[in-house]
Amino acid sequence: MLERDTLKKLRRDIVFSDDLAGEHLLLHSTWGIFSPREIDEGTRLLVERLELAPTDDCLDLGCGYGPIGLFMARRAPQGETLLVDKDFMAVEYSNANAARNRLPNAKAILSNGFDHIDPSMGFDVIASNIPAKVGKEMLSLILHDAELRLNPRGRLYVVTINGLRQYMKRNLNQVFGNYRKLKQGKSYTVALAIKD
Repeated sequence: MLERDTLKKLRRDIVFSDDLAGEHLLLHSTWGIFSPREIDEGTRLLVERLELAPTDDCLDLGCGYGPIGLFMARRAPQGETLLVDKDFMAVEYSNANAARNRLPNAKAILSNGFDHIDPSMGFDVIASNIPAKVGKEMLSLILHDAELRLNPRGRLYVVTINGLRQYMKRNLNQVFGNYRKLKQGKSYTVALAIKD
């Protein structure tokens, strides 16, 4: 049985700072949110390949504690960045991290995929570190909804485990009519699709 002091330590925020593709972020996280102690390899691969204009309106789908969305908000300061997650703790930590990093153009909300995103919102860039276990049904919904919500010439960037590489290639081609592999690492692949 764990001692009271050990439990008390486990309940404290996990705090770290990191340079993510040249952007310094101070991050708080907690147990139960994906990769709570450090920014994972897939997220790093993804943000290193994001091309953002200063005015882009962005969406971080499945934001966790916010590293991708906060990076996009920093690189697109004249646009708005929305972060969404179905986990209320992820949303809470993302909003706190946005405030902590002085990013007033970033806001996190609770949503399962696109379900609770204002239907009038369109995006220039959507980025997601898609969990391997969401299932093909949810992946289909995400890809089709992303295509609907992207502005003309909008870009969808996804990073997945290598085991989903062919699935993403097939489905992005089917939904968007195009697919580009940007980087394949040891465990993850970053792909891009552009809305015509």
